[in-house]
This record gives sequence, structure tokens and C-alpha cells, in this order.
Amino acid sequence: MKQDAHRPIVIRRGNPRRRDTHGGSWKLAYADFMTAMMAFFLLMWLLGSVNPEAGRGIADYFKTPLKTALLGGAQTSEGSNVLPGGGADPTRRDGDRQRGDASRRTPATADDAAQLLRLKTRIEDSFAGKPSLKPFLSQIMLDVTDEGLRVQIVDSQNRPMFARASAEVEPYMRDILRELGDALNDVPNRIVVAGHTDAQTYAGGEKGYSNWELSTDRANASRRELVAGGLDDGKVLRVVGMAATSRFNDSDANDPRNRRISVIVLNRRVGSELAARRTASVDDARLDTAGPPSATSAPSGTQQP
Repeated sequence: MKQDAHRPIVIRRGNPRRRDTHGGSWKLAYADFMTAMMAFFLLMWLLGSVNPEAGRGIADYFKTPLKTALLGGAQTSEGSNVLPGGGADPTRRDGDRQRGDASRRTPATADDAAQLLRLKTRIEDSFAGKPSLKPFLSQIMLDVTDEGLRVQIVDSQNRPMFARASAEVEPYMRDILRELGDALNDVPNRIVVAGHTDAQTYAGGEKGYSNWELSTDRANASRRELVAGGLDDGKVLRVVGMAATSRFNDSDANDPRNRRISVIVLNRRVGSELAARRTASVDDARLDTAGPPSATSAPSGTQQP
């Protein structure tokens, strides 16, 4: 018993538990996430900085049919094949897909847009520099739209552009249009002249004469003044009357400003599209008016019995 009292007491304890350190996998995931976010915002910035025309060109590139991209040509029926279209009629073009090539669609280039902006500045300076036209600057509005440079000459309650219920041009309106015609002749762009009225019923007394005829007559009278001012009549692509269908002030159909003349200097893209559409319409009209061949007519060089 005495011997056990002198035996040393040994206390055994387990080693302290080591805490496992976190691995570096979360850092890699976080770095990948930040890289993806940076790439996303960079893409958004690049898309925002691209002008609309370049964006349409990129979209057209990806719309190009695979056959056209591989075999060449402007559309799916054109390429390096011996038979361009194939099928029963190799020359058939119905349903053809064209190459998304911006050069074929003649878009408004940066030079075209810059030219329209210069024209806008010149018109503003021309009107502001003439004392006779300075009082009417509040009635002249210029802005650049997707179609081109739009010049709107709006009516005023105390200063109408035309005689009441008539297409007779007032003297000050004549001066504005002639000054504008001289400025517009410096650019090769095509012109569209549109006449607008308010929603008040025409009360001229003529049977069958309405705001449609009045707006058309006023647009044509404006065209004549533009030509008298120096505009080449061949640049006028279209003269239209809109009546009250396109209002300046939608909240008030009888607002005097709804009575206006719009002169649109078309950019090259819209001008080419409208010209092509007009040519196609003329061709269709010729076919319609020609009608089917007469049953009594004989081919050239033959005699009827």
C-alpha cells in the first residue's frame, strides 16, 4: 500500500483537436463570378456604344443563310452550283432569302447622317440670319429622325400659313418655303412633302372636298414654292396629304399646330427603299392596266382569218 502511494500519477489527455482550414475553392468560384460579371458589363457597354446602323449590319451578318455564306452569292439561289435555284424552275426566286449585306440595302452611313446635320445647321443659320424670317422661327421645327431630316412649318392661331380653307400660300410662308428650297438643293437626297390639317370639318362648300383634298393641295402648293426657290423638281419623291391622321398635338385635335407642312429630306436608305417601292408599284400598275391578251389579237407577223 505504501509502495502504491509513491507511484507517480500519470494523466493521459488526447491531443488538441486541430481545426481544418477552409480550402481555396471559394476564392476560385468568386473570381470566376467576378470575371463573368466584368465580361457581361463590358458587353453591355459595347452594345450601347454601337450606332444603330452598325448594329443592323451585325444582325444582317448573322441572318445570312448558311448556304449563301458557304457557296457565295447574294441570295440562296445564287452560288457556285450549276443550277442556281434547283427544282422544276432553276430561275425561281419566290421565297428567296437574301444575304444580310448592309451594302446591298444602302443604309444611311455616318457621312449621310453628318451631311443631314450640316444641312440642319445651315437651314437654322439661314433663317436666323434673315430679318424678314426671324419672327417666324417659332413656327419652324427641325429634327433628325430615322427617315432623315424633318422640317416642320406649323400653323399659328394668329399667323396662318394658308388662307382659311384654301391652298393659297400666305406671303410669309412663301418666303420660308423658297428659302428652304434653295438650301435643300445643295444635297442629293430625295424629298417628301406632306400636308396636315386639324380635325375640324372642312367647310368650304365644295361637294366631295374634304381635309384630305385640302392637305394634298397645300402640300402640292408648298412643293411649287420649294421649286420656285431653287429646288430641283426631280428630287421630290412624293407629295402626300395626311389630313388629320398624324397630329402634332395628340391631346387636342383642333390645335392650330396640327395644321402644318412637313418637308422630309430622306436619308439614302429610306430614299432608295421608297424609290424601289414606287418603281415596283408602277410596274404592277402597268401589268394591271395592260390586262390579258385579247382573244381577237393575232401575233406579230400573222394575219387573222
